Amino acid sequence: MKVYELQSNAGIDALKLVERPEAKPQAGQILVRIHATSLNYRDLIVATGTYNPTQKYPLIPMSDGAGEVVAVGEGVTRVKVGDRVAGIFFQDWIYGQLTRQQMKSDLGSGIDGMLAEYVILHQDGVVILPDHLSYEEGATLPCAAVTAWHALVTKGNVSASDTVLLLGTGGVSIFALQFAKIHGAKVIITSSSEEKLARARELGADETVNYKMTPDWDKQVYELSDRTGVDHVIEVGGTGTLSKSLQAVRIGGRVSLIGVLSGRGEQVDPLPILFKSVTLQGIYVGSREIFEAMNQTIAQHQVKPVIDKVFAFGEVQEAYRYLQSASHFGKVVIKVTE
Repeated sequence: MKVYELQSNAGIDALKLVERPEAKPQAGQILVRIHATSLNYRDLIVATGTYNPTQKYPLIPMSDGAGEVVAVGEGVTRVKVGDRVAGIFFQDWIYGQLTRQQMKSDLGSGIDGMLAEYVILHQDGVVILPDHLSYEEGATLPCAAVTAWHALVTKGNVSASDTVLLLGTGGVSIFALQFAKIHGAKVIITSSSEEKLARARELGADETVNYKMTPDWDKQVYELSDRTGVDHVIEVGGTGTLSKSLQAVRIGGRVSLIGVLSGRGEQVDPLPILFKSVTLQGIYVGSREIFEAMNQTIAQHQVKPVIDKVFAFGEVQEAYRYLQSASHFGKVVIKVTE
């Protein structure tokens, strides 16, 4: 079978298409024919070795993938041949709090990931896809969608009385926009692109802020939230934006720290967290239990993930570079099989 390997930490150029023998599922395992995968920012930093400095190579990258169960091992009862499934980000995190041991089961870094024609997974490490989603749409869910749901719904208890601030228009932020609107919340979203902000308004964003035109965007967000601050911030920027997010959130509000797109080396003044009684929470994707709860809502409301562009299996490096360019709106997908 054909798989992509990262053969070193040399970045996108280290991605190579190779042949590996097709494995057979053992007891409790399933064989999944992968139809599509989707990219996250994490995949870029895995490729450069900055995600995990002790990363072992060669590695099949990418945490997100969806496909069809084509064989099952002895004792498998959760799924059957023909089921449409997606893998969960942490293969061993089924429910409850994440443990250090479970953290080692992350697809595409701790263990081989989904950028392959076939993968072997444990039966406990998958969820059934909502019927209305294609494989390409289903492949977008495991990291970005679960992260957004975990932050806003599982931990954030978002409601119709809330105002949510979203930074940028990547996968996590656009899923958070969709989930916030399902729950009736007001959404403010930022971008440096007027075109992307217009698309966000089409998806239901109530207010938009161009941070390139308005460098002090936190002040504008404060004004747009009736001069009280927002209830939730989906913080994907890291230290480059966190200080402004802390200014934009209300007293007693919540900031979900998810990404480090703008960096992670600068110092952040902790006093706003103290003085405003802010809940600052780190969100590291989520469990299978969270994924399944999210899928129930996705099915109930017929949510369709926003896919910017789909690349062919032979265009993997191009897909990575497109994500790296930050030109995308929503998710970037690689179609593995026709």
